[in-house]
Amino acid sequence: MHIGNLRVALINHILSKQLNEELLIRIEDTDKKRNIEGKEKEILELLTLFSVDFTRVVHQSENIKYHTQMAMKLLLDKKAFNCYCSDEALEKDREEAKKNKQPYRYSGFCENISDEAKFHCNAPFTVRLKKPEHNIKFTDAIKGEFEYKPFDVDSFIILREDKTPMYNFACAVDDMLFDISTVVRGEDHLTNTPKQIHIRESLGYTKEIKYAHLPMILNMETGKKMSKRDDASSVKWLVEQGYLPVAISNYIILLGYNPPKEIFTLEEAQEWFDISKISKASAKFDIDKLKFINREHLKAMDELRLSKILGYADTDIGTLAKVYIEECDTTVQIKSRLNAIFSKKESLDGFEEEFKTLKECLSKAPFIEDFNDLKKYITQQTGLKGKKLFMPLRFALTGATSGPNLSEIYPLIKNYLGEIVK
Repeated sequence: MHIGNLRVALINHILSKQLNEELLIRIEDTDKKRNIEGKEKEILELLTLFSVDFTRVVHQSENIKYHTQMAMKLLLDKKAFNCYCSDEALEKDREEAKKNKQPYRYSGFCENISDEAKFHCNAPFTVRLKKPEHNIKFTDAIKGEFEYKPFDVDSFIILREDKTPMYNFACAVDDMLFDISTVVRGEDHLTNTPKQIHIRESLGYTKEIKYAHLPMILNMETGKKMSKRDDASSVKWLVEQGYLPVAISNYIILLGYNPPKEIFTLEEAQEWFDISKISKASAKFDIDKLKFINREHLKAMDELRLSKILGYADTDIGTLAKVYIEECDTTVQIKSRLNAIFSKKESLDGFEEEFKTLKECLSKAPFIEDFNDLKKYITQQTGLKGKKLFMPLRFALTGATSGPNLSEIYPLIKNYLGEIVK
């Protein structure tokens, strides 16, 4: 799942709550060559993780019989026609248009073939919808008014040779079948909208469907569209890196939007979000901004819940995690600091003897409540002080040679001291 897909899902979720309507997840699976086993389950699990509250999941392939019936109606009404043009002939036309620096449009070669000729023709065929006779107009909730001429829409294929529906036809028919009120999607679908409107009008469907096309998300560094090659474009990758779903949602809703406050939850966004106020310009994905937002959500999180996310169930560990937030951006980074604390520590370069002495001292030490008292006890027992005390002590307690003040850390790990020293 690309972050653009998640953005679409989150905004659909917010609108469905604001309109008090069902949110439908439609798996567009009619193009069998593009279906990848296991991806549907992964997508639905991610949507659930991000609290996208969908009512039901429908598969486009389950409606094939309705797609076929609607195509037959268009053929009988003479609004669609059989196209026998071979892929080679169509490719030749495309190359010709390219050579003449013109947009490719279907030649209309098969549009007026007689019924008798069709009867005697055994060649495979697709089904094309005739181009509209008038301009197609619609209002986009973000981008405003659009108008497409018949030339722009063209006579396009609605059924493949195997009689499965093309994307636009399946979507338009399904929108009718499920009484869809609003479609929110990426701006890369903008040119599909007049085609889908034309399909519905040709079938006599008069209900207006509202559209909103979200601007692209660009890579901050290159200024180009975020592609699958960008790690940060993958929702799964962001989650695996330790970014909280609530923080990712927060940041994605912020893209191209000026909210009343910078840090918020999905539920809070439902109170003030207005889709018409999304910027028409493309948004730039700034990973540093996401890191900042993630830290803010980590700071605000209940300590016990945070500790459970990190694999523990102790308020002190959650508080300790917050001590590390100033130098960590994600739960994965915090977890690495906690792992270092509980890791086995053999020796410390440059302080081999001091570390060995200190470790033996700590292993025999009684339970000591206060950090200053711990330091005094070690000095009394070993004679270690200054750098020869603090460097080995920091390493023994944290598994690192630098970091937050030990006076902040010790009160939170003192109950685990035996395990840490071991």
